[in-house]
Amino acid sequence: MEKVLTRNIGFDQKPTDLKAYEANGGYRGLRKALADMSPKDCQDLISDSKLRGRGGAGFPTGMKWSFVPGEDKCGPGHKYLVCNADEMEPGTFKDRLLMECDPHQLIEGMILAAYTIGADISYVFIRGEYVLAIQRLRDALAECYAAGLLGDNVLGSGYKLDMYVHPSAGRYICGEETALINALEGKRANPRAKPPFPQVSGLWGRPTIVNNVETLCNIPHIIDRGAEWFKSLGIGEDAGTKLFGVSGKVNNPGCWELPMGTPIREIIEVHAGGMQEGYQLKGFLPGGGSTDFLTHEHLDLAMDYNVIGAAGSRMGTGTMIILDDRTCPVGMVLNLIRFFAHESCGFCTPCREGLPWTRQVLQDIEDGRGQPEDLETLAYQVNYIGALGNTHCALAPGAMEPLQSALKYFYDDFKQHISSGRCPYH
Repeated sequence: MEKVLTRNIGFDQKPTDLKAYEANGGYRGLRKALADMSPKDCQDLISDSKLRGRGGAGFPTGMKWSFVPGEDKCGPGHKYLVCNADEMEPGTFKDRLLMECDPHQLIEGMILAAYTIGADISYVFIRGEYVLAIQRLRDALAECYAAGLLGDNVLGSGYKLDMYVHPSAGRYICGEETALINALEGKRANPRAKPPFPQVSGLWGRPTIVNNVETLCNIPHIIDRGAEWFKSLGIGEDAGTKLFGVSGKVNNPGCWELPMGTPIREIIEVHAGGMQEGYQLKGFLPGGGSTDFLTHEHLDLAMDYNVIGAAGSRMGTGTMIILDDRTCPVGMVLNLIRFFAHESCGFCTPCREGLPWTRQVLQDIEDGRGQPEDLETLAYQVNYIGALGNTHCALAPGAMEPLQSALKYFYDDFKQHISSGRCPYH
């Protein structure tokens, strides 16, 4: 399989080495766009490529960009491009890999995206714990300014763009783009009511696009090599390659670039090396902590958005968390709900009050204090908190996904905890 996003990773070169990046085709897509393509040409090419957002939702990137109004509709003033590099989804570590090992790829993708939507200011919104990624991005940006790739006259084209790295306090809620925008403005990271959407009124009331790291890293290659080439990389319905990851009791946990549509069985058994000796697969979260469990019956499904959606889960970030037969599913879900309850922004009651309530019920079951009626309480929470529209954003519904699927596939484990008055896995 052709490496695209990871083609510069693993070689004996400094990650921020501009000359090495250019020697391997880096900034070729940018030079092509500035010399021969209008912003609309770039927009059409990204739309034709069928690139979908790699942050979890899978929304078509070209369509998202198309919602940014022209100057005739929004008037003169700044437009913004923001890279969401917060990466707080449990079990997810793909964006950190890209930023630490190939920061120029992200910067080139951001310049091209900004050029396409007419932005003149861009930000990398990154969690403060990513110390190495922050330093390497800043070093790479300094190289870009010195080489004329950023600033008042990008490569002599007359296009102006400034780019900044913005370390954040790091909160899960900042995965919601309007909460991220509030945090970038120095406000509390609460999601905003929509409409208006950020593409029309985002950062400081101006048109703003927020894209994920992996999404933006695809842009230089699509501009350079075309939409048909990109579509040919996938082996299913979705186009391109994807960074897939696996964590848990497997022999080779890690992250690999593979074609979109790669079967789940291949990812777990071939690339992750299968289960460790003495452990059996019980289930897995296919795309991070806020996705529904799948089980053995789903191993031969393709990892693409629609297939995983039809199976009752979401592909999310494409980073699987393995549940083995010696790990308590109640304890695993409790750990996730504890995280989501802590990360709630507290804006709306079902999330602010409902997640801690759910956490306490699960804690009682795990500690041997569970009662039969607790299962009814959990089912109620899933149906109410998990319903889109009952909360201000999708944090709480996402938090309910592992719980609702655990109740579906591992209900006997919950019952056994209650009937025996203890966790049978301890």
